[in-house]
Amino acid sequence: MRQALLVTQLHSGSHDVARILSSLTDAQAEREFLAGAELHLPRLHELFVRLYGDRPDGLERLASVVDLARRSWVSRPRALKALDRERASDPDWFESERMLGGVCYVDRYAGGLSGIRDSIPYFRELGLTYLHLMPLFDSPEGNSDGGYAVSSYRRVNPKLGTMEELAELAADLRRAGISLVVDFIFNHTSNEHEWAQKAIAGEAGYEDFYLIFPDREMPDAYERTTREIFPDDHPGSFVQLDDGRWIWATFYHFQWDLNYANPAVFEAMAGEMLFLANQGVEILRMDAVAFIWKQLGTPCESLPEAHLLLQAFNAVLRMAAPGMLFKSEAIVHPDEVVSYISPDECQISYNPLQMALTWEALATRDGRLLQQALERRHDLPEGTAWVNYVRSHDDIGWTFADEDAAELGIDGYPHRRFLNDFYVGRAEGSFARGVPFQENPRTGDARVTGTTASLAGIEAGDAGGEDRVILAHALALSTGGIPLLYLGDEVAQLNDYSYAERAEEAGDSRWVHRPHRPAERYAERTDADTAAGRVYSRLTRLTEVRRSTPEFAGNELVAFDTHVASVVAFLRPGDVGFAVLVLANVADSPAEIDAVTLSGLAPEALDLVAVHPVWLGAGLTLAPHGVRWLRVRLR
Repeated sequence: MRQALLVTQLHSGSHDVARILSSLTDAQAEREFLAGAELHLPRLHELFVRLYGDRPDGLERLASVVDLARRSWVSRPRALKALDRERASDPDWFESERMLGGVCYVDRYAGGLSGIRDSIPYFRELGLTYLHLMPLFDSPEGNSDGGYAVSSYRRVNPKLGTMEELAELAADLRRAGISLVVDFIFNHTSNEHEWAQKAIAGEAGYEDFYLIFPDREMPDAYERTTREIFPDDHPGSFVQLDDGRWIWATFYHFQWDLNYANPAVFEAMAGEMLFLANQGVEILRMDAVAFIWKQLGTPCESLPEAHLLLQAFNAVLRMAAPGMLFKSEAIVHPDEVVSYISPDECQISYNPLQMALTWEALATRDGRLLQQALERRHDLPEGTAWVNYVRSHDDIGWTFADEDAAELGIDGYPHRRFLNDFYVGRAEGSFARGVPFQENPRTGDARVTGTTASLAGIEAGDAGGEDRVILAHALALSTGGIPLLYLGDEVAQLNDYSYAERAEEAGDSRWVHRPHRPAERYAERTDADTAAGRVYSRLTRLTEVRRSTPEFAGNELVAFDTHVASVVAFLRPGDVGFAVLVLANVADSPAEIDAVTLSGLAPEALDLVAVHPVWLGAGLTLAPHGVRWLRVRLR
């Protein structure tokens, strides 16, 4: 009856949201929900009309989603409601200079959720305020794409623990000042998911949860404009079912794409998000967001409806779990990456361009492409932030824009081939020990895998390896946003080639940079005679300085031209007349910055890391792979 009234009002186009929502309940306990919902229901209604306006069940489904949000809010634990209010009073909390993220696989880093709880003292030692636990949901045995094939969003993989343990861990982390982040595998489920099994069985209500076709007519039509993502696994975008039908599978053959054109799928996934929010998850990493909407005759990537979907889910969360954030994962053209970032869509986003161009700069010993990106592609809308990382669980793809490279006389295609060759050790002068991923001998396309230490030269014994590790992290720590450490990299963990001996991993070279926690290196982290000790000491000194440097809060960055190709430089403004000048030399030789270039700054500066004065009046020399954080006064 309550839903019917809401549907009637929406059909009539009424915007009297307060009156509509008040009809849902008179319970005093729910009036806080109603106060928030009246702000967001008009936006959600508009988005539903744009997405599902031609569906006879669209508005009925919207009413059901609103009631779902209400029920979720009622059951939300008191401590999480208090966190929602805290976040509302400090909406820029994630832009603080004190933010520092860590990411790991639960089993590989700690054995299970109990091991992660036991690691909290170390996370506090490291200064983490954000912990991303890689996919931990129930998934198929054997190859599950590292957990990115989800069989249930409400069950933890039993090898790792239980959902009750996850909620307890979230509470412990929250008390330690650490926000829990998990992946929300948004585009697809595993073929073992209950919805998938019901869909292929033709069960009423589920037959339209996935895109299933009786023959090749429609798959062939779609594949004229889509691209292959994992050609080693299967050609095209579809795989054949045992009964001869074809189902959409953008990634691995066991990952079946959800059909978001069906509003029932929207409601079902909203329910999974709200469930996780009520377990204490504070940030959802929205996986593969570029692929979530399909339209014939298009690449089926980054379509307008993908943005509308994210905005609609955002509106639902603002009603029922307003403290939760979305983090977008879109490894696409730089212009498209930015398009997912806004307070009403994804508040934070990976910064794949900066990551890729940091490695590009180290390979070429030329910082111009990275400098150009910081000048023109770093700005974000107010109330949002980058997540800056040196490397992730995934491969490195060279996502720079060809038009940007062309301005510097660089031809994008051969340059990407060079970078792939360089980082797998095939190019002259390479210091790297990476491994190719998804190499396509027909097209020459490939991506690169490897730990930071192995890619930077430590594994090869290159004299500049440790400096490159520090330089790359120094940029991630200082450009603005949330810096993210792949846990283990802070002690210079190396590639793990034993993955090739395990059948479920051997076909995916990304496992080379997903090693188990390197216990021996952690034991060496206080030993200055080891690579682990030197990297840990230098890196934690940088994180300590970042925490005490207010200029590193927020996202504002002003490029600084040193007129030296190998030097990446920018200013992070602070108090009026002051800023932090960041300088990074990606070359294997010293870089000289002349006094004229620095003449816009007062000659007296302070090195924040070394804590000693620096005189800029005679110019400045940067060591090979050297980084300086200088507090300067602007003239």
